[in-house]
Amino acid sequence: MAGEHLTLTAQEFALLEVLVKTPGAAVSRETLLRTAWGYQDLGETRTVDVHMLRLRKALAGSAAEDMIETVRGYGYRFEV
Repeated sequence: MAGEHLTLTAQEFALLEVLVKTPGAAVSRETLLRTAWGYQDLGETRTVDVHMLRLRKALAGSAAEDMIETVRGYGYRFEV
């Protein structure tokens, strides 16, 4: 619904921002780490999954809840 207010952490917002800026495109976990966190040394990319789970919980009940799609073995996509 338009005009919804969500409470997100800075990291959740950063992840959502990256996905929203690339609608329909699959974004790799590595790219999310670089753009949302500013990491250069990637290390463990599964941390993205943990934060994405939290973001999905924060979006529960909102119009955006089902717009984040997992791209298995790669990353995530924001479908409009």
